[in-house]
Amino acid sequence: MRTQTLRRAAAALLLATLVAPAASRQAAPAAQTSPFTYQKLMVPMRDGTKLETVILTPRDASGPLPILLQRTPYGVFGAAPSTMPASWAALAKDGYILVFQSMRGRFGSEGAQFTLSTELRDGSTDEASDAYDTIDWLLKNVPANNGRVGMWGVSYPGLTAAIALARPHPALKAVSPQAPWTDYFMHDDLHRYGAMRLTYAYDWLHLLQAEKTNETAKYDGYDSYDWFLNAGSPDEIERKHLKGRVPLFRAMIENPDYNGFWKKQVWTARLGKTTVATLNVAGLWDQEDPWGPWEIHRKQQQDDPQNLAVIVAGPWNHGGWRGKAESLGRIPMGTESGTQFQQEIEAPFFRHWLHGKGDKPAFEAALFQSGSWTWKRYASWPPKGAEARKLYLTADGTLSFTAPTGAACRDYVSDPANPVPYRQRPISSTWGSPDWPWWETEDQRFLQGRPDVLSWTSAQLDADLTVTGRVAATLMAATSGTDSDFVVKLIDVFPDNYAKPPESPKPGDYARSLNGYQLPVAMEVRRGRWLDGYEVSKPLVPGKVRAWDVPLHDRDHVFKKGHRIMVQVQSSWFPVIDRNPQKFVPNIYKAQRSEYVKATQRVCTGSFVSLPVAG
Repeated sequence: MRTQTLRRAAAALLLATLVAPAASRQAAPAAQTSPFTYQKLMVPMRDGTKLETVILTPRDASGPLPILLQRTPYGVFGAAPSTMPASWAALAKDGYILVFQSMRGRFGSEGAQFTLSTELRDGSTDEASDAYDTIDWLLKNVPANNGRVGMWGVSYPGLTAAIALARPHPALKAVSPQAPWTDYFMHDDLHRYGAMRLTYAYDWLHLLQAEKTNETAKYDGYDSYDWFLNAGSPDEIERKHLKGRVPLFRAMIENPDYNGFWKKQVWTARLGKTTVATLNVAGLWDQEDPWGPWEIHRKQQQDDPQNLAVIVAGPWNHGGWRGKAESLGRIPMGTESGTQFQQEIEAPFFRHWLHGKGDKPAFEAALFQSGSWTWKRYASWPPKGAEARKLYLTADGTLSFTAPTGAACRDYVSDPANPVPYRQRPISSTWGSPDWPWWETEDQRFLQGRPDVLSWTSAQLDADLTVTGRVAATLMAATSGTDSDFVVKLIDVFPDNYAKPPESPKPGDYARSLNGYQLPVAMEVRRGRWLDGYEVSKPLVPGKVRAWDVPLHDRDHVFKKGHRIMVQVQSSWFPVIDRNPQKFVPNIYKAQRSEYVKATQRVCTGSFVSLPVAG
C-alpha cells in the first residue's frame, strides 16, 4: 500500500511541476475534441539511436508555426490532452508545434541505462548533440514549421534546454531553461557546496536509474528521519538498499571531493558568446534547483553583446511559476504571480523570437519581490545602488548593524546521533506527501527549544528594509572536532498581530496562524573540510576560530515595518543533508558508526550577514 501511495505521489508531483507529464504508455490518442493532433514516432540520432518523440500540432493552425521542443527523462504524452493545459494557454494563443522527447535510456527511447550525464564530449553523442540532431530532423520532417525552434522546460527538461546552448543548432532562436542545474557537486540536486543532499539524491536517482520508467524509492518506516538515521552512512545505505542499481549514487560515494569526475560534468564551461535568446527562470524558494539559473545567467553575461540573456525569479518553489503562484507556502501574495509570468513575460519572449512579433524584453532581470508582492524590473543584476550592510551577530543573541566591541562566543553541542531535522517530523520521503514542495517556507518555530540551534533576533523594524542582490554570511566559528558543518538561516519574523484570528476556528488553526511566523528567506550549509578548497578535503584544527563564508544567494525581499530579522545557526540539517561525523575521515561517506562523535561548536564576535540594502 505504501509503495502505491508513493508512486501516485511521484506522478502527481511530476504533473504539477513539469510541462510534459509521465503518461501511461498504453494511452490512445485523444478524441477529435482535443485542441491538438497527436503523433508519436522514433527520431534517429547521429549514432543510429532512436528517441521516442511526440508531436502535438494545433488543430486550428493556419500558416507555418515555430516548434517548441522539450526533452525529458520523465516520460512523454501517451495521448493529446483533451483540453488546453492552463500553463500552456498564454503560449497557445500565438500557436506552436509542441514536441516532447524521451531522453536516451528512458521510457520508449533506445539506449543503455540512463546516466544523468551532463558531460559534453567532442566527437561523441551527448545531450547537446541529441538536441541538435532532433532539431535538424524536425525541421526537415515536420510539415508547416516556420524554420524557427525554441526549447523550454522545468527541472531536468530545463537542463536539456540549457545544455543545447553549448552547441546550438542555427534554427534554435530562443531557449527558456527553468530551474536547471550547472554543477552537480557545487549545488542543486546532489550537493550543496559539496555536502550531499542525502534524501533528494537517494530518491531522485532511484527514480531515474533503478528502472527505465519512473520508480520511487521504498521505505520500510513511516518517518524518513528515523529511516536514514538507522541506515547509517551513505555507503551503508547504498550497500544495503540500492545494491548497485543506482550507479550515480555509488559514484557520489566514490568521489567525495571536487575531482575530475565532477568537473567534467560542468557543461557551462563550454558556453561561449551568447548567440541564442535565453529566458532563465528561478524560484527563490526552489527546494531542488535554486542555484543553476543564476549561474547560467552569470556565465552568459560574460559575453552577451546583444543583451540576449535575461533572468526572471520570484517567490516560487520548484516549477511553481507554471501554476497560478498566488501564495508562498501558507503566505498569500494577493495576486497570481505565475499567471502573470506566463502571460506577460514568457509568452511575449517566445512571441518576439519565434514569431517575430512584439518587443524584445526591456530588462535584464525581472523579479516578483517577496514582502512587497510586486514585480520589479532591473536594467542589470545585481542592481546598482544597493549598499552592502553588515548585520552582526552579537553575544547577547541580538542583531545589530553596529559592529560589537570585545570578544565573546556562544556555544552549543552538536550530536550526530540527534541531528537537527530540516522540517517538522515525521518527515515523508521526497515524493511521499505534499510537504516536500514547500519545506523551505515552513515556520522555523518547530526548532524552538533545541539546545543545538542558536538564534539572534533584531528589534522590531521601524521602517521597511529592502534586500536586493546577493546575500552572504560570514561566521567566525570553531569546533572541538576535526570536521563540521555550519548551517545559516536568514529569517523574516512576522509580528504577533500579523493576521486576524479566524472567527470560527477549526482544530489546528491557531497553530497554523501567520502570527509570529518565522519565514526562512535564505538557508545554506558549508562543510568544514572544504574551507580551503573543494578539490582536497582537510581536517579542521580543533578549537581554532576561523572564517566560514556561507553564500545565501540572490534575493529580492522586503522585511516589512514591524517585522524582525532573525539569524539561526546549527550544525546539522537532516536528512536533507547527510550527517557530518565531526571527526575527519578521508571519505566522509564511508565513515564508520564509531566515527560519528559529539562536538562543541562556537560562534564568535565578528560573525555577520551581509545584506544588499536598497535605498
